[in-house]
Amino acid sequence: MSVSVKLVCVTVIVVPLIIFGVLGNTLTLLVVWLRPHMRSSAYLYLSSMAVSDLLFLLLLALDVLQLWTGWKLGVFVCKLTMFLSKCCTFCTILHITFLSLERYLVFCWPITAMTLVTRRRTRALIGCLWVGAAVSAAPFFAMVTMNSFSSGLELATIILTNLYVLVPMCILGLVYILIGRTLRLRPQSSRKDKSHRHTVKMLGVVFLAFVLCWLPYIVGLIMNYVSQWTLDESSRIFYLVAWILSRLSAAINPLVYHLMSARYRHAVRSLVHTHCLTPSH
Repeated sequence: MSVSVKLVCVTVIVVPLIIFGVLGNTLTLLVVWLRPHMRSSAYLYLSSMAVSDLLFLLLLALDVLQLWTGWKLGVFVCKLTMFLSKCCTFCTILHITFLSLERYLVFCWPITAMTLVTRRRTRALIGCLWVGAAVSAAPFFAMVTMNSFSSGLELATIILTNLYVLVPMCILGLVYILIGRTLRLRPQSSRKDKSHRHTVKMLGVVFLAFVLCWLPYIVGLIMNYVSQWTLDESSRIFYLVAWILSRLSAAINPLVYHLMSARYRHAVRSLVHTHCLTPSH
């Protein structure tokens, strides 16, 4: 497959992905901030994730522009884009993990959650998650100009990326087991319990989609480091598919919300009806 054909295929797939993801995540932000009843702690996390995904998709658009024009970004801009891309990825994982922990607290320890889970504390914690993601992504800022393989920095970043996937998987697995045990012990489920259960299921699907999208890319990184995988045609195609899948994760979250949350669907319909379908517009 020639380079030009690959470039066209990537563009045909990625550009609609960017448009869909930007529209979906923008809609998530509008739904949360224009509908007061959607400003719960859970949707504050989701709106912050939407900001992260929007930034990730804008960086992806910059990558596509660079591929077509050959525009040289410069060393500092290359460092900055790599840093921001990893920061957004880590930030999304942290948001999913801490939101799941909060749902466990609300579901299994409701009285304690009434005291601990507040909007003010949620906003403060979200800010801390962004700072933590930025600190974790700092090593990637140095990878553009350094001989990262010989310095061991590449191995460190691979280990860090794997930890960011494996540790949350273990945490979320434990969280879902504890929530399932609580469900079995409760004789009846109230409407609030059902709502919490739907939220937990939605978060599980979001994280599962994230892992499935990023897993081929992570496997490729490990294989390349361990065996210095020869870049033949099959490996190039694998990397291309893995790269596209990893970028897909930033666009599908709003679709998951829409499919799994009746509350989100209702808020979207209300927002569209109010701002697009009234006679004045």
